[in-house]
Amino acid sequence: MKLVVPILALLTAVPAMAETLSNDTVLSMIGLGLGDEAIVAKIRTSDSEYDLSIDSMVSLKNQGVSSAVIAAMIEAQESNKASAPAMAPDSPDPMVPHPAGVYLLDETGEAARMVRIDSTISNQAKTGGILGYAITGGLASMSVKASIPNETARAGTDSQTPVFYMFFDESNPDTVVQASSWQSGSAQTINSPNEFTLIKLKQKKGRREARVGSMNIGGTKVGVMDKDQHQFDYEIVRPGVYKVVAQEVLEQGEYGFIYALNGGAAGGALTARIFDFTIY
Repeated sequence: MKLVVPILALLTAVPAMAETLSNDTVLSMIGLGLGDEAIVAKIRTSDSEYDLSIDSMVSLKNQGVSSAVIAAMIEAQESNKASAPAMAPDSPDPMVPHPAGVYLLDETGEAARMVRIDSTISNQAKTGGILGYAITGGLASMSVKASIPNETARAGTDSQTPVFYMFFDESNPDTVVQASSWQSGSAQTINSPNEFTLIKLKQKKGRREARVGSMNIGGTKVGVMDKDQHQFDYEIVRPGVYKVVAQEVLEQGEYGFIYALNGGAAGGALTARIFDFTIY
């Protein structure tokens, strides 16, 4: 008991310098022979990232962690969740936490607001120019197109110089588990607007299309065609948050930020994810 009191005082005296605790650090304290009183005090005054699944708690118990310590870990984890900043997806202020994703800044109403653009997955891969390719022996190009459903996007604006904000997981390290647009396949690595391409979509009956490949006698191209791309500028607002603006005036029509064009079937046309929007 004489040893526990000085240790308890030391652990609670400088919480600002406390490290982030995990299952492993708790086990380390158990291994050092610290009593439950000191360990619980440390847990209550430290940041934490515990794995508290049923299997993990059984493992902790089997390694000598007491029920009192496990209960303190659970309480600390719940306290961290409660203190996480609230999300405000409609707020026009990029300094306010938003769920990760792409947002269009809408300034047309009485008050500005952010409109989240949900990604649309291509549901078909189409080819065009096959006849010309065949007749000319490959001199004319055959194109591969990613097709996405519906003739228009759900999000839109009448501004031909729209402003967008991209929120990545880095912007909300404490709340990313609440909602994320990047948790699918390779999307987990997305952390910069530079990994997107702004494209013009061609409207067809019941769908929109983007050319993502071509082939002729000279070779094969995979990726968005140059003339379908629109360049954009971006600047960092804060870690994980970027303001994005097109370099040119966008005419009326259908557009989208495309990523996850990873090759594979039909040059990636079947895996394309597009954050689509309309310029009215």
